[in-house]
Amino acid sequence: MKNLFRKKTVGQILTDLSTRESEHGGLNRMLKVRDLTSFGIAAIIGAGIFSTIGRASFNGGPAVSLLFVFVAIACVFTALCYAQFASTVPVSGSAYTYAYVSFGEIFAWIIGWALILEYAVSNMVVAISWSEYFSSMLSGFGVELPRWITTDPISSGRAFAEMQEAIQNNTLNELPSNTHILAEAYQNAPSIGGVKVLLDLPAGIITALVTWLVYMGIKESRTTSNILVVLKLAVILLVIFAGAFFVKPENWSPFAPNGVNGVLSSVAAVFFAFIGFDSISTTAEECSNPQRDLPRAMIYSLIICTTLYVIITLVLTGMVNYKDLKVDDPLAYVFSRVNMDFIAGVISVSAVVAITSALLVYQLGQPRIWMTMSRDGLLWKKFSEIHPTYKTPGFATIITGLLVAIPSLFLDMQFFVDLTSVGTFFAFIMVCGGVLYMDKKGLSKDSKFKMPRISGKYIVGLLFGIGLYFALKQENYIQTLEEKPLLVVFWITWLVLAVLSFLYDFLLIPVLGILTNLYLMTELGLSNWIMFVIWLIIGLVIYFAYGYKKSKLANTKMQSI
Repeated sequence: MKNLFRKKTVGQILTDLSTRESEHGGLNRMLKVRDLTSFGIAAIIGAGIFSTIGRASFNGGPAVSLLFVFVAIACVFTALCYAQFASTVPVSGSAYTYAYVSFGEIFAWIIGWALILEYAVSNMVVAISWSEYFSSMLSGFGVELPRWITTDPISSGRAFAEMQEAIQNNTLNELPSNTHILAEAYQNAPSIGGVKVLLDLPAGIITALVTWLVYMGIKESRTTSNILVVLKLAVILLVIFAGAFFVKPENWSPFAPNGVNGVLSSVAAVFFAFIGFDSISTTAEECSNPQRDLPRAMIYSLIICTTLYVIITLVLTGMVNYKDLKVDDPLAYVFSRVNMDFIAGVISVSAVVAITSALLVYQLGQPRIWMTMSRDGLLWKKFSEIHPTYKTPGFATIITGLLVAIPSLFLDMQFFVDLTSVGTFFAFIMVCGGVLYMDKKGLSKDSKFKMPRISGKYIVGLLFGIGLYFALKQENYIQTLEEKPLLVVFWITWLVLAVLSFLYDFLLIPVLGILTNLYLMTELGLSNWIMFVIWLIIGLVIYFAYGYKKSKLANTKMQSI
């Protein structure tokens, strides 16, 4: 049990990094705060604003704009924790390395394994969204790709079943137009051995192309990202200013048509729209001054993206009724609804290019997580090999491309959105908890960035009392606890943190980060948890079969004996 919690020290990590760079050259250090902020914006503003924002608005109505604010607050708490860690341990491992320092090897493995899932799944969503806009763009030029090569078999099969049921119930006119399109794709798809052949070919192709770019080097990736982010922001500003002329205030009423539950049902989709600021920390070994620039870039990118998200949600839900936004290309769709096909075409063309930047950043981040885990002995040595010419983790990059491209050909977007959230929340909670640990141990005294030192000694307990009072005043709250048993875990955790904050004078911001992320986890469905647990079990099997014995810390201990 003691070996499971063996830790790396900050000094050991920095010494290993210095030795590795002096002996083998390491990665190219050329990224500055502007480049890092660009990477953050590229990662955050991707499929979230160009795709899942439509589904979130469909579920919660205009009030989803407030959900973006709430989730952003949770992300700010977490981002400050990431920023302090990045300033203390400026290596490419992100939350994986931070957990290694704070909680030990088994937790580091779990976080690293969860990050692999987060980055891979996020890119699958981005790739699928890119495919939707690519098809829409070609349609604008009169080129119609066969729908069976631009859609997945799951969503099209489900749409076909819904259409058959609607025909029987004589409710065909009530189905959304997108359901008709998917059902037709399923019906017209060729068959092999009685099995319908449907695949999202553009999603696979764009993943392969971006993987090649990331493989070629950080300089090429940086330049491409900066250009694409400028284009992306220009498109979003066009949507905001042009769409403002078509906003009808009556579309904002009712503001929350499906109540609080309807708004919170989109937590997974909205939270997915924010993840990405943490991916900046995976480029620490390619920054010219990581301890100064990483924290700044995280905060800058989060503030910029939150502002844009809230404004554009209000514009979308003001232009059309929220019920019409259950589409994968909402930005182009709303302008086609108001007969502004030219702008819809511009958005589709631009989105094809702009969404690519999000794909690029996630494909950049995941190989570097694998590289760091491999250096520690927890994954095969091949993953840590640096290409002698391009100075990138070549093998890890290729495997990342395959891991993303193949599933994106055959699975639907909602499946991936649900799958990514639990692991990401868990990683965020561990990072916030790690800051509390480092603060108590004095490990961050030399950090160049430190979050505001607001004491939680009395505030956490006070907030617990206020929160519990208002919760119990709600009707049928006991029944809500029975329906969502994780809320009980949330309240117990809050009580424990209130006591510990009083006894040990915990910092307020990390505690709030833990609580907000944990609360958002309670809103996720059972399927999210089942898939995450399965993924976790697979990871633990690999760890105990390989990583536990091959760990660099284990070998160091044996050599000392």
